[in-house]
Amino acid sequence: MWSATAVQGGTPPFAQPLFDYWLDACQRGILYWDVLYQRGATYLEHCESGKPPVLVFDYKIIQDGRELPDPANYALAAIAPPPSCPPTNPALRPFVVIDPRAGHGPGIGGFKMDSEIGIALQQGHPCYFVMFFPQPEPGQTIESVSKAEGAFLKRVNELHPDSDGKPFVIGNCQGGWALAMLAAVAPELVGPILLAGSPLSYWAGVRGKNPMRYAGGLNGGTWTASLAGDLGNGHFDGAHLVNNFEKLDPANTLWKKSYNLYSKVDTELQRYLDFERWWGGHYLLNKVEMEWIAQKLFVGNDLVHGKIASHDGKVRVDMRNIRSPIVVFASWGDNITPPQQALNWIADLYDSVEDIRDNEQTIVYALHSKVGHLGIFVSAGIANKEHSEFASALDLIDVLAPGLYEAIIEDIAPDAPGQEYIEGRYIIRFEARDVPDILALDDGRDDERAFEVVKRVSEINQGVYDRYLSPALRAIGNEASARLLRELHPARLERTLISPKNPWLWWLPGLAAQVREQRRPVAESNPLWQWQEQLSHFIAQSLDQYRDLRDATQEQLFRAVYESPQLATLVGVRPASEPRKHVLAWESRELARLKREALDPSFEQGTLADGFVRLLLYVSIGMGVVDERPFNAIRRVMRDVRHEYPLTLMQLKDIVRHQVFLVRLDAPRALQGLTLLLPDPHRRHQAWMLARDLLSLRGAIPPEHQARLDEVAQVLQLEINGQARAEPPAAPAIQLLPKPAAAKPSAKPATTSAPAVKPKSGKPAATRQTAKTAPENRPTAQAAVKSEEAKPVVAAKPASARKAPAKANGQVPGEAAPAKTGKTSPRAKPQAKS
Repeated sequence: MWSATAVQGGTPPFAQPLFDYWLDACQRGILYWDVLYQRGATYLEHCESGKPPVLVFDYKIIQDGRELPDPANYALAAIAPPPSCPPTNPALRPFVVIDPRAGHGPGIGGFKMDSEIGIALQQGHPCYFVMFFPQPEPGQTIESVSKAEGAFLKRVNELHPDSDGKPFVIGNCQGGWALAMLAAVAPELVGPILLAGSPLSYWAGVRGKNPMRYAGGLNGGTWTASLAGDLGNGHFDGAHLVNNFEKLDPANTLWKKSYNLYSKVDTELQRYLDFERWWGGHYLLNKVEMEWIAQKLFVGNDLVHGKIASHDGKVRVDMRNIRSPIVVFASWGDNITPPQQALNWIADLYDSVEDIRDNEQTIVYALHSKVGHLGIFVSAGIANKEHSEFASALDLIDVLAPGLYEAIIEDIAPDAPGQEYIEGRYIIRFEARDVPDILALDDGRDDERAFEVVKRVSEINQGVYDRYLSPALRAIGNEASARLLRELHPARLERTLISPKNPWLWWLPGLAAQVREQRRPVAESNPLWQWQEQLSHFIAQSLDQYRDLRDATQEQLFRAVYESPQLATLVGVRPASEPRKHVLAWESRELARLKREALDPSFEQGTLADGFVRLLLYVSIGMGVVDERPFNAIRRVMRDVRHEYPLTLMQLKDIVRHQVFLVRLDAPRALQGLTLLLPDPHRRHQAWMLARDLLSLRGAIPPEHQARLDEVAQVLQLEINGQARAEPPAAPAIQLLPKPAAAKPSAKPATTSAPAVKPKSGKPAATRQTAKTAPENRPTAQAAVKSEEAKPVVAAKPASARKAPAKANGQVPGEAAPAKTGKTSPRAKPQAKS
């Protein structure tokens, strides 16, 4: 450890390490305070420039919400792609990012090149950003904001009338619940929506792990938000929300963040200043906005229960009205929006996955193992994996059969089959889930009963405050006092004290410049530096122990107060022993019954595309997993034959949803209907071969699905070589369908040069493809998925159509429960099966 030369020469062995450490500490300290000085200068410059978004991309405001009939301090900006990205393709689905208005300014979704906006631009999508300004408009409410965001999405749709799909909208954190409300009241404006780290079920959480949900109860309810608004002369200071976030992790707030800058002062400068520019740019909300958020969401939890309505009562927010797929991205490392708060709304809205399917809703969720709340939006690793895969799989998500799925993203195995249909280095698959799988992520929901008592206590305290205290504070308050309180807030004061505004620090920049010229950083092997690292670790551990003790104490206090049966009875809340109840609304049941009656004739009516999709769905029953390979194969065919057989993504989506409902409703009757939808033997053979090849893209076809293929072949009276049918090809040889000779579905197939898909006699199908295929002979999916120009085949219902040749057990692709086939009535409800 010590220098042998120094010991032999009589020099104390600790002199040189001590000097090196002392010199480095002096230089490092000056540089540390200089970085804080630059942070203060950046803060002042940011304030003087109007606190613009911290985007790294150029943008242009194309619609200002302050000019709308019901003005709001929001605006729609079009993002200009940088030179490193390809030109924007207007025909691609546009992306819209809504950032959270939670105390900070906008821009976290485009904070880096590797971000949500950056991923969209790299793929050529038009990208738009919903930003907001520091000062709210007079009289602005949450309803005003929702109307402005609706106007922005309407504008985006007008700019892209030819795009194949509605805009993909991303709501970050609190932008997520705003997006969910908008999608519920205006479902025609949005395509798939991504709720990234967004709380929707505010009472949910795990005992001992999510202390932030107890804050409202320990403060006595929402009256503190009203108090802050009155002291701010009608404005709520966003610095209060930022302060609440920092209290969650005192070790990071009080020590780790500063020590990380000190220990890496030579390399951490730019990253620290960029983040602090956003973290310190505090915005304001109107008092009525913050009161609405606290009373309706944080404490009231009214969103999932359908209790939120417009001021005139004409519009009610019901999340069951969302028609587009919902993608939820949460993380186990998120202590602000834990997975339970991001997902438990599913169990609040739906009793089972059958209820989700009956409502024609598609819900996809993904859980990260460790990333924190801010990492969901700013982490380059998350952007390049999760956000990139969601963007690439948008079309697949849009056409997924209604149900509940978990998205699994993995690296591609070297020997994975169907690699020609995989884009990028990851493969995404969607595994069917049920509502109990969501509830299993929680430790039970009995603890949420206490929050109903909190809600009632909050209403009482809020009434007392509004009646007696608020008028007095509003009478004595003014803008000058409100501004003084904002400037004295610790989050602002720490920045202005160490900034060019402080004349006593005029010497610091010059001295720091001299230090950088003579910088001599200490070696990491220095024993004093190693001792410093150990001390820092001990301090962080001590603060973590303080946090755990504080949180445990607050939780015990909360439970002792609000789980008391006496308090619940006193405020008029039902005892906690009564179970939670789910009641399906009468109108929902009646709409489902009317839909079944309206679709009854569709079992025997449809186009060739309807027939192929129904065949594929039937043979895939019970698979439970959907990945991108079969869908990419179908999309490739749709692009190749788009001139002869035009079929848009939205048409494919409608066909899939229509046929999924029929197969789930009565699988045997749907199977018999294939004989009418596919009347031509040649078309039947092509559709069967294409379905078999698509199933084999993931590997060997499971026996139960091969049995279904055999069953379909028997019903359609196909002459398929037994060996070829029993031994699927290792690499599917999918060919293009020849163009039909006539528009009538019953016409004989025309003879063309396109190769038939029937295998040669005596040879297994696996030998039809060589190891390498020339580009012009590259295998693609058959064109059975197409739009037929002729009229749908309509035929009378034969008596045999009501009878099933074999009992169908299993499920539609990606579904968790099989369709019930014991009854043949079209009103028979599918039997649930985990």
